Order: sequence, then C-alpha cells, then structure tokens
Amino acid sequence: MTISKRTYRLQIMLKAEELAVLDAWRFDRRMPSRSDAVRELLRLGRDTPGQDRDRPEKSVDFGVIDSPVD
Repeated sequence: MTISKRTYRLQIMLKAEELAVLDAWRFDRRMPSRSDAVRELLRLGRDTPGQDRDRPEKSVDFGVIDSPVD
C-alpha cells in the first residue's frame, strides 16, 4: 500500500475561543494533532446532508462559535 504525502499547506486564522473549541473537540476524540482534527471536521462537513441551505456572504459571518451581536 502506498501512502500519499501531503504537499499542500492551508493556513487559517482563528479567535482564541474558536481554537479552544477545536482543541476541546480534538482532545475529546484523542486525535493526535490539530491538523488531523481539522481534516476530520472538513470530512464531516462534506458528508453532512443539507449543503444547499443559505450561506453567509462575508467571511466575518463564518465562525466556529456563535459570536455575540455588537
């Protein structure tokens, strides 16, 4: 069996609270790294039904946790 090498890097910016949520999710599942956790969350999101619902239009509207309204 050939194991493919990961050759692409993806950098994202998170708020401290978002990182805490990611780390808590990762540790609850005993995942070895943040990268593995993000890959698993991407897979879960991809496989979730209902992908055609309305999407926010601005990047500030996307987040890991609900943000309080200013």
